[in-house]
Amino acid sequence: MVPPFLSVREGLYRMEEIMGVILAAGKGTRMYPFSARYPKPLLPICNKPLIQYQIETLKALQIKKIIIVIGHLGFEIVRVLGDGSRYDVQIQYIEQPDTLGIAHAVGKLEPYIHSPFMLFLGDIFFKTQGLMPMIELLRRGEANAVLATKYEKDNEAIKRNFAVLCHEDGRVKRVIEKPRYITNNLKGCGLYLFDLHIFDAIRRTPRTAIRDEYEITEAIQILIDDGFTVRHTEVITDDVNMTFAADLLLCNLKELKNQGLHYLIGSNRELNPACKIENSVIGNHVRILPDIEIKNSLIFDHVVIKDSGNLHNLIMSPENVIDCSYIWKNGRETAEGP
Repeated sequence: MVPPFLSVREGLYRMEEIMGVILAAGKGTRMYPFSARYPKPLLPICNKPLIQYQIETLKALQIKKIIIVIGHLGFEIVRVLGDGSRYDVQIQYIEQPDTLGIAHAVGKLEPYIHSPFMLFLGDIFFKTQGLMPMIELLRRGEANAVLATKYEKDNEAIKRNFAVLCHEDGRVKRVIEKPRYITNNLKGCGLYLFDLHIFDAIRRTPRTAIRDEYEITEAIQILIDDGFTVRHTEVITDDVNMTFAADLLLCNLKELKNQGLHYLIGSNRELNPACKIENSVIGNHVRILPDIEIKNSLIFDHVVIKDSGNLHNLIMSPENVIDCSYIWKNGRETAEGP
């Protein structure tokens, strides 16, 4: 058998040959009521859509050709992002009518991808130490796939994602989707770099019995079992899977802290001069008429607040108000649900 890395070494990819892929087709039913109006990738984090952070991450790597897979309310994503020119990237949209898992979505992209690609899940907010180490592994011919990982102290967080088991030399030997029993603290974080061999693996990936979907972890395991080289890099410092409404508030407060801000107020706002704002994000075109205190909260664009009464630990959109008090447990923030 030809060594799996040979095709990579023959090509030594340039940065402009690597594409970006963002999966943004999910319905986000557990994010209700926001999912009825907003696709998850457009939900605001410090007054910027979640997906914009991912686009900016790709651009910083000089990856400017991006495919976005859309489905639920996909027209809204197209309306907001357009052709990508405002972000200095080129965006191509591919529709996924049936959401049958990550591997299914990626497999549908084979006709459009002719070079390695970096894959982001469009509902994950992450912070990294820089993703260039992933690309360097591929460019040096040392891997056919690279997984972004995080050393995770919280076993429950690993159970919600996937576990990564490695050989002593750092090669990945097994990936386990949503494991019940934790044997190490290495968590996969929904960010991947693949060469084209992944498509052969996806074509042979069966639907899983548990979720009746085509899981990308199953495809990765097939890639490993076929003798190809999969590695990982611990480049993720923080990540939140936007599953429930309160996760959105958690992401905003994390990013507020990351920016070193006590609060953030958008443009074209009208605020009562006596209004007190603490550890909160206020969107654009917001009107706050009464003298109130807003703390640990997120206010969407175009919200008008007329009633008195302090607002603590909540998300307010033009259509809904969601109490997120349960994300504070023992005086600290947590991503756990109620």
